[in-house]
Amino acid sequence: MKLGSPAAARLLESAPDAMVVVNQHGEIALLNLQAERQFGYQRAELVGQRVKDIIPGDFEARLGDGVEAAARQTGAPIQLTGRRKDGSSFPIDVTLSRIDDSHGVAVTLAIRDVTVQQQAQAQLLEKLEELNRSNEDLRQFTYVASHDLQQPLRMVASFTELLSRRYKGRLDADADDYIRFAVDGARRMQQLIEDLLAYSRIGSEGRAMRRVSSEEALRQALMNLARAIEESGAIVTHDPLPAILADKRQLIQLFQNLVANAIQYRSAANPTVHISVARHEPGEWTFAVRDNGEGIEAQHFERIFGVFQRLHNREELFGTGIGLAICKRIVERHGSRIAVESEPGKGSTFRFALPADGQ
Repeated sequence: MKLGSPAAARLLESAPDAMVVVNQHGEIALLNLQAERQFGYQRAELVGQRVKDIIPGDFEARLGDGVEAAARQTGAPIQLTGRRKDGSSFPIDVTLSRIDDSHGVAVTLAIRDVTVQQQAQAQLLEKLEELNRSNEDLRQFTYVASHDLQQPLRMVASFTELLSRRYKGRLDADADDYIRFAVDGARRMQQLIEDLLAYSRIGSEGRAMRRVSSEEALRQALMNLARAIEESGAIVTHDPLPAILADKRQLIQLFQNLVANAIQYRSAANPTVHISVARHEPGEWTFAVRDNGEGIEAQHFERIFGVFQRLHNREELFGTGIGLAICKRIVERHGSRIAVESEPGKGSTFRFALPADGQ
């Protein structure tokens, strides 16, 4: 294609970016309307001029010994600085492409103003830095505040429990109620602090993913729940469970929270829980924790995984509303998501995928 042909001119004008053609003498031979607008020149002012008039600095030196060297630099965009007629500068990406003309070799410069992109990137980096600082401040606040609260709370809990044991029935009925309320409140606050600490540590204090027996992790979770299982008469069964890549401590916490949730939100019948597993996708196992509890209405499926989200008031059932939120964060840290299937009166099934061990 000849540089001065109508076809070449139409091709340049149809391009969305500023287009500048440099001939074998290193001079601007052609440019399109976008280039005129971008650099603030009339076309006649640039034709025949050196490219350094609009791209200052070492760009011409980077082109090497003329256009032949430039033609060998085609490929990824080069980040440079453009200069307008009024002297103002702006960031540009320049992509080079070779043209073989009857008069020799030429190079087309596709020039894109990236001011908006760079500003957006800078703002994004600033926001990310602010978010990281905020998350770190929040993590430190949660950790320190929780630890500072625990010691006086232990004292309150110890003395209120002592009052309950020593003076229950020796005062009037109102006093017994007041002591019971104080003991219950201290117990709830202790559990809330422990759950907040567990939630805040999932991302910051997680351990490396290693080969873990999910069956052993479930066994340890059930040992931790032995008292609750015995008192509720719960029956927990499971399929043979595979080895996976996971943070063992968090996997134990995941199983423990889901089984405890099934026991807590049970129906009138004794709770039954079954953990099954299937391999639907290469490289991962999909676990299902099924119970015979009271079930959940569909409009609450997403809500139950939020922090402090409860479907019962505190007088009906003890709990902090953080257990399933912890499950969600653990599963997300392992690169997956957790979902629930349920109907009121027909129990619930929680499903999540975890990476296989690769063997």
